[in-house]
Amino acid sequence: MFNKVLIANRGEIAIRIIRACRELGLGTVAICSEADHSALHAQIADETICIGPSESQKSYLNVPAILSACSITGAGAVHPGVGFISENASFAKHCEQCGINFIGPKADVIEMMGNKTRAKQTMKAYGLPVIPGSEGIIADIEDAKLIADDIGYPVLVKASAGGGGRGIRLVNDSSEMENAFLSAQQEASNYFGDKNVYIEKFLPALRHVEIQILADNNGNTVYLGERDCSLQRRNQKILEESPSPALQMTSDLRCRMGEAAVAAAKACRYQNAGTVEFLLDSYGNYYFMEMNTRIQVEHPITEMVTGVDIVKSQIKIARGENLEISQSDITIRGHAIECRINAESPENQFRPSPGTLKALHIPGGPGVRVDSAIYTGYTIPPHYDNLIAKLITYAPTRDETIEKMKWALAEFLVDGVDTNIDFLLNIINSPVFITGEYNNAWLNEYITEQKGV
Repeated sequence: MFNKVLIANRGEIAIRIIRACRELGLGTVAICSEADHSALHAQIADETICIGPSESQKSYLNVPAILSACSITGAGAVHPGVGFISENASFAKHCEQCGINFIGPKADVIEMMGNKTRAKQTMKAYGLPVIPGSEGIIADIEDAKLIADDIGYPVLVKASAGGGGRGIRLVNDSSEMENAFLSAQQEASNYFGDKNVYIEKFLPALRHVEIQILADNNGNTVYLGERDCSLQRRNQKILEESPSPALQMTSDLRCRMGEAAVAAAKACRYQNAGTVEFLLDSYGNYYFMEMNTRIQVEHPITEMVTGVDIVKSQIKIARGENLEISQSDITIRGHAIECRINAESPENQFRPSPGTLKALHIPGGPGVRVDSAIYTGYTIPPHYDNLIAKLITYAPTRDETIEKMKWALAEFLVDGVDTNIDFLLNIINSPVFITGEYNNAWLNEYITEQKGV
């Protein structure tokens, strides 16, 4: 048991975790870099400790500094949030060795499933269909070319410790391999502290569908429906919805994918919240892609349609409590959509737009949720991810949810930096989105057609 949690992250996810801790009566400790002294998470936590300079490698990825912050403040648990060290098995192991509760799966499970190459090998051994690719880490560019020649171009070079679309490069032929390989390694090192990469066959025009699972320490495991994350710009998710338009009329397929996700979790003795990601074709065939051993940015839409507080469930499981729900208790009600609002300029090749917020109006009302860490006068730093808010709408039907998202986006006003709000409105209004007949290739094609990149 513990009564104080250190949040090893920043931004909206840190705010989300602080609020969940408060509802459970737990004290909170925020960490911040020198660039984040004025950040909201640093201001509202019970305690705040600066752990290093602005650069992620020297602050939010600085494991000794984070462990020292736990020791100084007496925090008995760490919630890693998303990105940064959230899927770092070494950090989880250090927490275990120091007697600190890591709010997530055990270190050996993160090592097995958080590492994308090992996860594929494990799932393949248990009979789940996987995407063709390398059997492990790629040692060098020449090996990468040999493997790509064997499975056939196009391929993806992907960060083994990756997530959030970082450290991924599309390679159409061997002449592109060297640049793609080196840049993927560099980005993986910058974001995850691990430059290892692997290769996967690129399968275009599929749906990216993920299943949220919860598992307690006694093996009780449930799935909370699915999220459709197919709308991505260069492997970065832009908009997600639950349930998936591809599965709404096929409850049998949802059940099979959910049971496959639970089987995957049980196969590796998983504990806490996790997400099993699949690629789904138009014939109902699905392929295991990876498992995220952490909370997901898009978790709010699952919370909206199931009524399950995933972050509070994470903390309760880490405190040794059993799940309060069984699979028969879980019902998908209504529809939810999440739009990721970024400080960027779609008109200028989506260039990041850090700066000071001069004015801000956040929409509200029934069925509207905003997870954010911004406020008027806040200066968005240039050092981190440019996500500034998640706008979520919920209604009984998908059509109603879309209409609600239209006016919520129109009401969301940000002055002082560029945002992608108008871009998101264009997506929401597009006939392809309204019919739900999109796939993971459509958004990039749409941007090219609109000359937005």
